[in-house]
Amino acid sequence: MVKKSSSGPANGLESLFVDGLKDIYYAEKKILRTLPKMAKAAQSEEVSAAFEKHRTETEGQVDRLEQVFEMLGKPARGKTCPAIDGIIEEGSEVLEEYKDEPALDAGLVAAAQSVEHYEIARYGTLIAWAEQLGLKDALPLLRETLKEESATDETLTKLGESGANKRAMQAAA
Repeated sequence: MVKKSSSGPANGLESLFVDGLKDIYYAEKKILRTLPKMAKAAQSEEVSAAFEKHRTETEGQVDRLEQVFEMLGKPARGKTCPAIDGIIEEGSEVLEEYKDEPALDAGLVAAAQSVEHYEIARYGTLIAWAEQLGLKDALPLLRETLKEESATDETLTKLGESGANKRAMQAAA
């Protein structure tokens, strides 16, 4: 449990940390609903499988966030995150505009990387704040998720470079 400062109201960093948790919790739940659509829309088995794998990982990430909320004595609740809403909306536009086009997978990979970069930034910040707040039990949970998000980003880069981007270029030729 995070201790309140003896001088009165909760530490400002503590409030930022909880707000950050709510933000990423909302984002992870939204991503969970979006990944199956992306997996279904992907043209290559490789890209589809990557989205399915990330969906499974995201379920574990949600579980870890719920554990952090529990450590803090707070209910696991999200708060609307306009950033992730916008990133996911861009991904939806790719799905609509490039449906049945050879560039679809390249667009889906790019959209998924935008999500990963947002998550990497958010988890990095939460880790720094948890360190400052002395939340030692939360750190391994957050670090595990950051490691997964970084690995997913690397996988997506490889998928783009090894196939999706090439297929999009060949179609344009």
